[in-house]
Amino acid sequence: MLKRIAVTDLRLGMHIHELCGSWMEHPFWKTRFQLTSPKDLQRLQDSGVREVWIDIGKGRDVDPGQASQSVAEVQAEAEARLLAVETPRVVRPVSLDEEVGRALKLCSEAKAAVVAMFSDARMGLAVDTGHVGELVEDISASVLRHPNALISLARLKTSDEYTYMHSVAVCALMIALARQLQLPEGLVREAGVAGLLHDIGKMAVPQDVLNKPGKLSDSEFSTVRGHPQAGARILLESKQVSALVLDVCLHHHEKVDGSGYPHSLEGEQISLFARMGAVCDVYDAITSDRPYKQGWNPAEAIRKMAEWCKGHFDEAVFQAFVKTVGIYPTGSLVRLESGRLGVVLEQYERSLLTPRVKVFFSTRSRMPIPQQVVDLARPPGNDRIVGREVPEAWGFHDLDALWLGRERRAGSAFG
Repeated sequence: MLKRIAVTDLRLGMHIHELCGSWMEHPFWKTRFQLTSPKDLQRLQDSGVREVWIDIGKGRDVDPGQASQSVAEVQAEAEARLLAVETPRVVRPVSLDEEVGRALKLCSEAKAAVVAMFSDARMGLAVDTGHVGELVEDISASVLRHPNALISLARLKTSDEYTYMHSVAVCALMIALARQLQLPEGLVREAGVAGLLHDIGKMAVPQDVLNKPGKLSDSEFSTVRGHPQAGARILLESKQVSALVLDVCLHHHEKVDGSGYPHSLEGEQISLFARMGAVCDVYDAITSDRPYKQGWNPAEAIRKMAEWCKGHFDEAVFQAFVKTVGIYPTGSLVRLESGRLGVVLEQYERSLLTPRVKVFFSTRSRMPIPQQVVDLARPPGNDRIVGREVPEAWGFHDLDALWLGRERRAGSAFG
């Protein structure tokens, strides 16, 4: 049986099932292990992780009187938080398929631009952000034509291109979120620039540390946690970005409960744009494949973030983010009441709970079925989503080909 407890309630002998929070908040390679070392216990208590899941079937239970939550209780809270989100109004001037074609080309161009800019930073050269504005305008236009296309595409990065495409993805997410918050277009563009440059400080981190497939040492973890300050120095020296962009670079790892870094800011001490950056950064990080971990399914990522929301993210910003990407983002595997499994294509503009879904598999026969696009928001409305599914549990390894197209999915999407 799984229970969620505070890190302060951890005891030696407990079996860690999962660490709650971003992967960048802790130095542990394995997220499931028996807690037998006092040193590991201390490292956990000193890390940015505030809660963990323990498996009492494999290790020590909580002491009498200690607070804990079951899986059902935590999931119920997360579901209630997600279902409380109101429906967004999104303008979609072009089809998803049409915009995917444009967005593929844009992602390739954006990756090349970010690689060149970040490479200058790694070599200690002056960073030229002169073309950033033009790139952000192109990304902004794509998001406006169809918000799901580029955001969903950018998630399909390989682990080798993560650092660069993560910047493109966060740029697109920041733009979409800023529009959801109804910010003026000038600030929407600034949000995009901030997203594109928020992780430039990682160029000060040795590549063997940045791409290490195993557990980080204490010194390596400390080096990685120094990337916000390093990025702020790089941008400050460039003298080409606003204070808003600089602030997001420096503070996108702060948390509203004050447990973030580098300055342990809390609540309103963290700017709106830094709070936006925190949500966008974590979402893309946990849905992307990394050298040390496979990314989560988008719907599972949203549910997990809803669990972490209190203390980690600004509640209002997170709810606006859910409106932006949907409770079931493009690429999510869902189970319908009819027993069919399908991949979410896009959100229907009047309801987050009734997206367009491509069904392809029957859970009853456990066999593939003819692919069919089902619009759950349109009559007769005799089917509905009853749950999220984990692709690996069904042996599905390339669901993105169903919404993206196999010819587009082959290899790295961005050259």
